[in-house]
Amino acid sequence: MRIGVAGAGRIGSMHATNLASLEQVDQVLLHDPLPGRAAAVAAGLPRTTAVDSFSDLLTACDGVLLATPTSTHPDLLRATTAAGVPALCEKPIAAGEAQMRALVADVEATGTEVVVGFQRRFDPATAELHRRLRAGEVGRVYLVRALGNDAVPPDPGYLPASGGLFRDLLIHDLDAVPWLVGEPVTEVYASGSVLVDEVFAAADDVDNAVALLTFAGGAHALLAGGRHDPAGYDHRIEVFGSRDCLAVGVDERTPLTSLEPGGRAPDDPYPGFPERFRRAYLAEVATFVDVAAGRAANPSPPRDSLVSLRLAEACERSRRTGAPVRLVEEPVGARSAR
Repeated sequence: MRIGVAGAGRIGSMHATNLASLEQVDQVLLHDPLPGRAAAVAAGLPRTTAVDSFSDLLTACDGVLLATPTSTHPDLLRATTAAGVPALCEKPIAAGEAQMRALVADVEATGTEVVVGFQRRFDPATAELHRRLRAGEVGRVYLVRALGNDAVPPDPGYLPASGGLFRDLLIHDLDAVPWLVGEPVTEVYASGSVLVDEVFAAADDVDNAVALLTFAGGAHALLAGGRHDPAGYDHRIEVFGSRDCLAVGVDERTPLTSLEPGGRAPDDPYPGFPERFRRAYLAEVATFVDVAAGRAANPSPPRDSLVSLRLAEACERSRRTGAPVRLVEEPVGARSAR
């Protein structure tokens, strides 16, 4: 198979590297509008070739991975699916809920598969947690706790276009936690503060936040996220149930020091998301290739993305008003339980 990658920046280069490592991929085609960037990345990878335009990429590949800026996603996805070419698109596929709903309807009307790049759905440990929850091994879910801390704050220039902490950082938890629980969220309450740097306040954002989600069945989820963790990059999820308590993201590299007898600090804490989710990103592109070839079901369809964006926008409203936001029950998605 020939898989195209649009965008040769940090994320696109990582995806191209991972695709080039797969035996089932015969050739990786790489395009970037910045002159010379795609060729420079392609030169260092096996079976990878730079192409001059997105249209050339589209006509030559069996599937395309979109690692371009969010503002370009709607137009590129419409062009890709209209051509009948399966796509893996980085999150979010659109910046706002109304725009995303229209895009999802257009994409679904073509019948072409689109996989949304919420990499935690592909993380082996998180996928195993999902399997155990669906198999009933955890029993009734009582509580979910999710933590997402960046090691280093983002560049200040990124903040105005980031969409805010809930849409940018915690959007992954707002996708993964409802997917794991398998129930609609009926209410959210969120709060945030500026504790790291006043540049976040200047961007009308916060750098630390918490959110409480209430599910239709009565379970709760506590989400917390921050833009600076001096100990390292820390993203984990814990599920407490009537039969078992399970966690992902807790290992010898988790940036947390135990003060108990025999406890220790990690020798090599995760510095960032490429290292923490390396297995997830590899599984993501491998799954996409299988979806594009018709060998696998889509574990992250576009309609599911509406759930996380809707929750992120509700969290932002709650943070600004200081009041809980009630949500009309909406299915997590018939395909999200896979």
